[in-house]
Amino acid sequence: MTERLDLYKCNVCGNLVEVILDGVGELVCCGEPMEFLEARTQDSEYGEKHVPVFSSTDDKGEEVRVGAELHPMTNEHYIQFVETIAKDKKRVELEYFYPSDEPIMLIKDKLGLEKARAFCNIHGLWEGEQD
Repeated sequence: MTERLDLYKCNVCGNLVEVILDGVGELVCCGEPMEFLEARTQDSEYGEKHVPVFSSTDDKGEEVRVGAELHPMTNEHYIQFVETIAKDKKRVELEYFYPSDEPIMLIKDKLGLEKARAFCNIHGLWEGEQD
């Protein structure tokens, strides 16, 4: 059974799929079952550079930064996207990043936000909650 906003990855071609509506079938790509991605929340192994962190900005805004120490952004190793999710899962916002970008997502409206997810091209899916 799949649930809304679950992420699945094809280990053959690299497709990444987010579930829009709950379902009962198995997700298959390239003739193989897709892998359910479980977000990690502890980052001590990699030096606190993957877990999304909610923070305030100087101009009284809010942002999500990837890592307590900002994640490096090189052609070989970078954050591909950040997604914020509301508590009721009715509202999500997704921003894509490239190696030349800083992995910082500005939040326009934090009303009801509960968590953020970040996807590293090497180390996979990470999740952080708003304080």
